[in-house]
Amino acid sequence: MKENRKVILGTLLASIFLVILIYITNISSLPENIIMFQGEKLNLNTLLGIEVQEKNKEINKQDLQTVQASSNWNIDDEYTGKVNLSVNLFGINVKDITVNVIETTQVVPLGELVGLKLYTNGVLVVGMSEIAGIDKNKYKPYENTGIIEGDMIVEINEKTITNTTELIECVNNSKGKEISIKYVRDNEILETNIKPIETANNDYKLGLWVRDAAAGVGTISFYEPSSGLFASLGHGIIDVDTQKLLDISTGEFVTTNIVSIVKGEKGNPGKIQGSVENQKTIGEVYKNTEFGVFGKVSNTSVLGEDLTKTVKVASRNEIKRGTATILCTLDNNQKKEYEVEIEKIYTNNNEDNKSMVIKIKDKELLEKTGGIIQGMSGSPIMQNGRLIGVLTHVLVSNPTVGYGVFADLMVEKMKE
Repeated sequence: MKENRKVILGTLLASIFLVILIYITNISSLPENIIMFQGEKLNLNTLLGIEVQEKNKEINKQDLQTVQASSNWNIDDEYTGKVNLSVNLFGINVKDITVNVIETTQVVPLGELVGLKLYTNGVLVVGMSEIAGIDKNKYKPYENTGIIEGDMIVEINEKTITNTTELIECVNNSKGKEISIKYVRDNEILETNIKPIETANNDYKLGLWVRDAAAGVGTISFYEPSSGLFASLGHGIIDVDTQKLLDISTGEFVTTNIVSIVKGEKGNPGKIQGSVENQKTIGEVYKNTEFGVFGKVSNTSVLGEDLTKTVKVASRNEIKRGTATILCTLDNNQKKEYEVEIEKIYTNNNEDNKSMVIKIKDKELLEKTGGIIQGMSGSPIMQNGRLIGVLTHVLVSNPTVGYGVFADLMVEKMKE
């Protein structure tokens, strides 16, 4: 009898533990951030006892319904903005969800290779080295100042620094006297003092290697005619020396000429090489984010597109595994559509730009590039006549496979 009781108690405890685990798993699977288009229905698969309600607001039963099997929340066709939802387990708040509602968007998919010029918000410290003074001794004036690679110098002696020329001028004007420097690290403004060293050339140096600009090529993804805004790359521009997202003040997109294509292979992603000199300006850049580079088109004539032929940006819930296409330019002024396969979709991912796994299937594209190569990032991904995403990264171990970012994430970042 006692053995039976132990078995029953053990079974009961195991069942309770299993139920708790199932509820924890269900709640954990609910995303903390959600992007939706106007008029779209939010379906959250929840268990009995889990309710989703709009926080700090009276519930409109027509807009918010809580049922046993799922939670369905419908957005007013005119509403855009952020909505805070509360996930409650038997009346107790266990999680908060932020829903960002964006307007239904029509865009022109582009897929054109362009040149990119970015200018930093200050001067970026990319290295340090000893200075040979006028007395032929070696000095490290930056030592013990707190400045490290990746810091952005924005002010010297209360004068704003926007480029390397201004920094050199301020340092030389010091005549070797200690200067005060303001610099930015992780969005925090810091201050320090440093004493420039006079060299044999009668100029003054800090021992810091700095840069105020970057240039390269990439693919412009789409253009929104109603606002004049554009999105590109699907990832941010990272400084090659510091491996940090480049903090920009201004920038521009220009036309480019393809110089060569290096095919990708295992261990080497390949690349498109292009020239950005003496080209026509397409538009201005205003934002460099981990989800792409964004700006405004000022010269639509050089896009070479019928800007009246727009397509709808699809919700991530409309994306299906299977056949899709990408648009990209591999020959000067010749854009083409190539077949790809969507192998995986990470619907709840809003944290990075790896939303989908994409495999190149098109034989012509594989022959030209070997798969996904540098410069193809930003190529729009199309399915069923809609823009569903943008190509972002390649797997170095297999250049035929890479990632795409959801188009709704790109639109959200573009309009923030």
